[in-house]
Parts: sequence; C-alpha cells; structure tokens
Amino acid sequence: MNPNFAVEKQAQKNAESIPWACPDLGGNEQRYVGDAISSSWISGGSYVDRFESGFREYCGARHAITASNGTTAIHMALLALGIESGDEVIVPGFAFQAAANVTLHLGATPVFADVDPQSWCMTAKSIEDRLSSRTKAIVPVHTYGNVCDMEGIMRLARRKSIAVVEDAAEAFGSRFNNLAAGSYGDAGTFSFHATKTITTGEGGMVITNRDDLNNKMCLYRNHGMSRLRYWHEIPGHNFRMTNMQAAMGCAQLERIDQFIRERARVYEQYTKQLANVSGVTLQHFSSAVEPVVWIVAVQLDPRVFPQGRDEVMRQLLEAGIETRNGFYAASMLPHIYKSESLPVCEQLGRDVISLPTYCTLRDADIAVICATLNSLRA
Repeated sequence: MNPNFAVEKQAQKNAESIPWACPDLGGNEQRYVGDAISSSWISGGSYVDRFESGFREYCGARHAITASNGTTAIHMALLALGIESGDEVIVPGFAFQAAANVTLHLGATPVFADVDPQSWCMTAKSIEDRLSSRTKAIVPVHTYGNVCDMEGIMRLARRKSIAVVEDAAEAFGSRFNNLAAGSYGDAGTFSFHATKTITTGEGGMVITNRDDLNNKMCLYRNHGMSRLRYWHEIPGHNFRMTNMQAAMGCAQLERIDQFIRERARVYEQYTKQLANVSGVTLQHFSSAVEPVVWIVAVQLDPRVFPQGRDEVMRQLLEAGIETRNGFYAASMLPHIYKSESLPVCEQLGRDVISLPTYCTLRDADIAVICATLNSLRA
C-alpha cells in the first residue's frame, strides 16, 4: 500500500487543516447547473456547445471537443491518430501517467524519456534519444502548469513526421511564446478535475486545428455514430460530457481571468517566502513560459531534510497542512511500466512535494506553510 494513502486519509479527518486544494465555485455555477437540470437536457445540451465554443475561442483553436475526463480526452486523441498495437508513444517519466496508461490500453508501448532537472519537463533532446522506427506519437506533459519547449519539440516532430498530443491537463491558461498551452501540437488535451484551474468535477477537452482529427474524435466520443442514430461507423466509446458538467464549465470559464490573477498571487507569495530557504528548490519556468501554476511544487534536498519527503509530509500534516507527494518516476513502477532507469525522474520522484495551491488560499496561510516547512530542516 502506498504510505501516502494514510497521510491523505488523516488529512480528511483533520478539520483544522489547510487543504491541499479547494475549488472556487463562487460564480454562476449553481444557477447554470440548475438551468441545465430544469431544461431536461442533462446529458447533451446547449451548455456543451457553449462550453466548447468559449474554450475554443480562449485557446485560439479551430475545434474544441468536450470529454468525460482528461484521460478520455487523451484516449480520443490517440484513437483518432490511429495508435495501435506495435506502435510506440514517447511520454515523460515524471508526470501523471494518464497518457502512458491509455497507450497500454491501446496495445501500444509507452517509451519513457527523462526530464529536465530544473523545469521537470520533457525536452526535444530527451525525446530524440528515445525515437525509433515504431514511434508514432509524442505526448509532452506540461507538469504543474509549466510548458515544455514546444517549439523545439515541434521542430523535431515535424522533421520526423511524428504526431504530437500535448497533455495540458495541469496547464490551462499557461502560454509559451504567447501561444496557449495545448495549441502547438496536432491536439491538446485538458482536465477539469476538481483540483484543476477550472473544474467541472470531472471532465476534459481536446483542442485541434485539424478537421480530420476533430471528425474522428467526435465519432469515437459518441459510440461511433454520426449521421444516423444507432448506425455505428466505427467501434466507438462513450466519452461525452454531460450538460450539467458543461454548465459548471461555462461558469468557471467566465472567471478564468480572476483565477489566473489569484494563482499568480499565490505563486508570488510562495516564491517570496521560500526564496531564502536552503534545501528547497522551486520548479523553474523559462522566460518563454507564462505559467498559470496549477500546483506549487518544490524539490527537497535530502541533505537538508534527512528525514525524507514522506516524513516531511507527515510532519506538515501534524501541523495541520495537507500536502501531496510528487509523481513517482515510471522506472519506480516496474510492475506496470517497462522503463529504463531515469535518474532525474527518480530523484524528483523521491524528493518533490506539492504544497497547497488554490485561489482562495490566504497569504497568511502561505506564510504558515512556508514557516512550518522551514522549521523541519535539519
């Protein structure tokens, strides 16, 4: 059993704790969801169309297709690209492994690339080291709101004629050289899980500028039906978002500028408080990135925190502060993934801790979190 399950369970019992995440539902969420219910269109409906339209406009994309969650968004994109048994898909070894799991379910092979030790993101160089004649897709994951070097990755992908699906689940609102995260690749996928920058509880989206991918994804999303009800053109899935979820998404999207401002405030407060704390290293964002930080995560130096990351989490929880561990490296999970050793990913997997990050987190709470973390140094 993962020892952090006990940590999370204890956090739920501690009513006085500063939670790790908390959605902000203070806009038109209840009104729009109530309207969706009263309309009797609770599966599909006008809010789905409205949410897709608003999201498409915000990202500057030709198409936006809702999905039931961020993982099915990736699934739709890889299905539309024709990923199948025998193919390889390159993914980062340090990330939430939705893309790797979908790849396995498609009968293909996830190939894990190491990440940059400062940005914690996959690079064109680390991808190129993993290319083979079987590589059919690359999935850069924009971890914690950072954005991979998409210009370098796209140059490599175009030179090798390999498709790119950006996993921007954690980076909605972030930009790279003034273009929205998710808009560089053949497709970009997003998550609206309860902890994300905007939420529909569960839910996802795919954006693309390719008409052919849009048409295929719409087919796969809806049981392979398009022109005639109950006439299946392909063996599809049910990846649809409900009208009630989309209604919440519309309300959330109305306040995206506010959410971005508040997340910038939270990140700024953390950077000020942690700037001179030895043994604590923040994730690096290049000058090309305008991040909307999903989670403020830091790498702990084991020489300064000899008790280890997991014990630090327990100590913070005793002080009423809920945290989460970083992602485990794929090479640390041999029971699922067959990965070569990934030294940077493994170091991050042992040492990264993600701190409470949400729009309504108070500056005073951030000061308490940082002071408590500072007090745990050896």
